[in-house]
Amino acid sequence: MGEVRRWARRPVTRRDLLRGTGAVALGATLSPLAMERIRAAAAQATPTRNIAGTELKLLQWSHFVPRYDAWFDAFAKAWGDANGVAVTVDHINTADVPAAIAAEISAGEGHDLIEHIVPAAQYGPSMLDLRDVVDEATKRHGPQADVARLNSYNPTTDTFFAFCHGYAPDPANYRKDLWTEAGLPDGPKTYDELRTGGKQIRDATGIQLGIGMSNEVDSNMAAQAMMWAFGGSVQDENENVVINSPENIAAVEYMAGLFTDAMTPEVFGWNAASNNQLMIAGRASYILNSISAYRTAQKDQPETAAGIYFGSPLVGPGGPERALAHGHAVFNYMVPNHSQYQDTAKEFLLYLTSAYDQATSESELYNFPAFPSTVPNLVEEGGPLDVDPFGSDPVDKLAVLKTAESWTRNLGWPGPANAAIGEVFGTFVLPTMMARVARGEQTAQESIAQAESETTAIFDRWRAEGLIGGGQ
Repeated sequence: MGEVRRWARRPVTRRDLLRGTGAVALGATLSPLAMERIRAAAAQATPTRNIAGTELKLLQWSHFVPRYDAWFDAFAKAWGDANGVAVTVDHINTADVPAAIAAEISAGEGHDLIEHIVPAAQYGPSMLDLRDVVDEATKRHGPQADVARLNSYNPTTDTFFAFCHGYAPDPANYRKDLWTEAGLPDGPKTYDELRTGGKQIRDATGIQLGIGMSNEVDSNMAAQAMMWAFGGSVQDENENVVINSPENIAAVEYMAGLFTDAMTPEVFGWNAASNNQLMIAGRASYILNSISAYRTAQKDQPETAAGIYFGSPLVGPGGPERALAHGHAVFNYMVPNHSQYQDTAKEFLLYLTSAYDQATSESELYNFPAFPSTVPNLVEEGGPLDVDPFGSDPVDKLAVLKTAESWTRNLGWPGPANAAIGEVFGTFVLPTMMARVARGEQTAQESIAQAESETTAIFDRWRAEGLIGGGQ
């Protein structure tokens, strides 16, 4: 009672959304013991609503850790079998999710659950308010982590446009051997050290830093984290545009200098996989990413993986309290208003949350829980981040992630993850702003002024729609 479909990366049409592209076997890579565990857990699930005889169609990104998708497909099917629900799971490249959402909204039909890894408040009017799911999950499991709550809540409309079930931290990934030669065996701790050490490494070895300035999500996150570290931001806590500031000008000037000293023009044309690929190939000294590149290297390039270590966000002129990062991925499920089986969708979200120890394990510690109590040993002494069950050497290589919740912020911090910030990220205003200066096309002041004009227009449009506050 289920089907899984995987779509190649290409333009998404309404016909694609309604038709799909063929089935593959569910759970084919899972052991019999793993399958038995999944079935046993599903059989014990007790929905609070009568959902027998319904359907559940899910559209979600293809996870960066393939093991997770194999587990999830079997997990969803087993839950459907246990509850009389016909489950269909469609996987799509994460870069194609926004087009898929837009196509479904236009068609007024499609999936019952859509997962995106970037907050998408701009689709809020077409999505169900999931406050009741958040409240029920909180009742069962205790408080939701701020990074999850603030990445799925619109304070202006007082609605939860999504249900955030987890997130992936965004630490530094660095080559220990290269940084040891540069005199920094534990990697850079500040942006000054990143620039001086990165230049020294590139001058000596030809190996560059891997921080993008292109139309992809990692470049967005790198630009925003740098602005935060320098004391700036796109908006203030009241949703007013504050991008044109001395702090942000300094951040843009820094990025231009970092490019000149330690990178190559390929960073202007990257996609979301490029920095991973550069690190796995041994051609990057430092990238900002989740642990997915490392997990891939463990399997494909174990010698390279052995030399990859992790660090917390860098300290800049703004001081240690602004050494912050986005959630590298924020796992937001949305229920479209057109869904025919909204109760079924809600029940599945609550079941997934209750089984999050499986999600964290089967993602090889990529997925951190939105409700920390569901994986209670994750950050405990001697837990999996201290003793990685997936073959890290030394075993505590991921221990830096134990503090991730304290330095991970929502999209648009210090304001909310609103529709305007979603569009700023979706149109890549920030990395383009950085790139213009790095390529010598504009001064930092000129590029910031252009970004301010673009950002203000976006904010004004969404404010007129009543979906964001500010304007004072």
